[in-house]
Amino acid sequence: MNGLAFLIPVALLLGLGGLGAFFWSLRAGQLEDLDGAALRILIDDETETQKK
Repeated sequence: MNGLAFLIPVALLLGLGGLGAFFWSLRAGQLEDLDGAALRILIDDETETQKK
């Protein structure tokens, strides 16, 4: 019983932390351009290194 009294608030705090991180990522625009991030990995960076 004492374990539950400790674990339930810890689980609630972790859940609220995850929810807060999700809303922060929504506000910061992390989830707006999902296709762009997938396509940028295919862009060859050798042209930028050859210019230097």
